[in-house]
Amino acid sequence: MSIRRSTLSRRAVAAVSLTAALAFAVTGCGTDGGGKTNDAGSSPSSEPSKSSDGDKEAKQEDTAAGDKVDPNVKLAEVKGDGLTLTINQVKRDSGGFITVQGEIKNESGQSRNTSAWSGTESAIVAKNPNSVAGATLVDKVGKKRYYVLRDTENRCLCTTSIPPLLAGKTTPVFMQFPAPPNTTTEVDFTLPSFATTSLKISG
Repeated sequence: MSIRRSTLSRRAVAAVSLTAALAFAVTGCGTDGGGKTNDAGSSPSSEPSKSSDGDKEAKQEDTAAGDKVDPNVKLAEVKGDGLTLTINQVKRDSGGFITVQGEIKNESGQSRNTSAWSGTESAIVAKNPNSVAGATLVDKVGKKRYYVLRDTENRCLCTTSIPPLLAGKTTPVFMQFPAPPNTTTEVDFTLPSFATTSLKISG
């Protein structure tokens, strides 16, 4: 009996020791390897995406609000359907794109729908309703057309969700395009429902 009890006791001690060792090992993985893995995994997938959206929203707030644009500078003015589009800035940025900023004023006596400015690309319209995603630039010298930049989910780098423009009201807008070669200093700009106008690029 004593031999059997001794054997059972040794087995129990061994089992307890093994359980404790496994628990320690699991705890160690969760604290070091597991924690680092989770951080590394979530950082590329969620943080940059959040930052990217934040940058985009900040860009829209800054440019659409006209905070950095002198409203008294009028590079071009075009009309269409009782509306007047005034371009205040066309700037080449170091990131390889061109930002066009301006404002649209409803000079008619009626409210105007803004849906036409989104263009006719169904994927773009679906992701950017009531936007200025339908705008284009044409480099006549290089014989190339440039469309508003968009991300992999077809969200444009432009002003979106523009409500119907009431009579006498004005809305600020911005659009970003891929930049043509540095040798190109002038482009033709078109926004659906407005006439085409030539714009000189600064920067």
